[in-house]
Amino acid sequence: MRALAILTLRNEGAFLLEWLAHHKQVGFTDFLVFSNDCQDGTDQMLDRLQEMGELTHIRNDGPYGKGGIQFTAYKLAEKHPLMQDADWVMTLDIDEFVNIHVGNHTLDALFDALPEATAIPLTWRLFGNGGQIRYNDVPITQTFFAAAPVVLNWPWRAAMFKTLFRNNGTYGKLGVHRPRNPDPERLKDQRWFDGEGRELPEKFARTRIFSNYGQSNYKLAQLNHYPLGTMESYVLKADRGRAVHEGDRLGLDYWVERNFNVEKDRSIQSLAPEMLAAMDQLKAHETLATLHQQAVAWRHARFETLLSEEPSRALFSRLLMTPPSQPVPEQAAKFLTHHANKARVNAAETSGK
Repeated sequence: MRALAILTLRNEGAFLLEWLAHHKQVGFTDFLVFSNDCQDGTDQMLDRLQEMGELTHIRNDGPYGKGGIQFTAYKLAEKHPLMQDADWVMTLDIDEFVNIHVGNHTLDALFDALPEATAIPLTWRLFGNGGQIRYNDVPITQTFFAAAPVVLNWPWRAAMFKTLFRNNGTYGKLGVHRPRNPDPERLKDQRWFDGEGRELPEKFARTRIFSNYGQSNYKLAQLNHYPLGTMESYVLKADRGRAVHEGDRLGLDYWVERNFNVEKDRSIQSLAPEMLAAMDQLKAHETLATLHQQAVAWRHARFETLLSEEPSRALFSRLLMTPPSQPVPEQAAKFLTHHANKARVNAAETSGK
């Protein structure tokens, strides 16, 4: 069984070794990683890791299609031999960590728990900032443990998922959250099961990108999502921009919708000893260790530069002033959901005219 993880990166070399070490322990056998426009040496790290046989690196230098940098990478991935040979495929970001709760916490254990599944959407569990201000070179999964509650009623974005899917030809294209362009004749054979082990309705096999909120979605597995990091790291993330929405500068709205610190979740520690040992093995390579330290130093230097600019300095000050987000009460969430559904119906009726 070959499981392929597809990753796109820009200036995130400081987090790469942890992400790779963790997902190797989870059971991914192949990694196809795309880089673009790196100033921190991420591309050089990826070149070295490719020389070591740890992953496959492709420079995604453009030109880019109308879908932007990330979808251009996915189009390249669709034609790559690793994609052709993979039994299971998942597109991930550097701040997402697959976290399996059953058996020995590996993909094999998840597949054993859901033997009929052709796709398993893993719902985000959002991990908040936890009051961390300055960036330090400590693994993300060893730093942030405060998370959104298991049952969150709003916002719907908190229930978005990434899909681990069987690469059996049903879908013709990769997507950020799910495979796309399904073959209508093959859809009838699709069996989607969520992180609780529930079989999902047919619409999930076609269009959905978020799980039903207001319920638990994590019994068997979840996707730990660390979208904020420290306040210092968030300023760098805002400066970098979003991979999918080019030109969409991150601000306080993005932060508030994700900075939940309501419950503690240390479940990812089940693989921590193996992950940390694998990280140490990677850092034992002198060139790789040097490149890692250079990426860390780049982040500190870039932050200093950004604080000389008013927009970044203003954002950092607002982060310092903003308290952790509080979950919306259930009744208020139902009120918002009602109006969201109403707006969607109105939009559909308008577009149909």
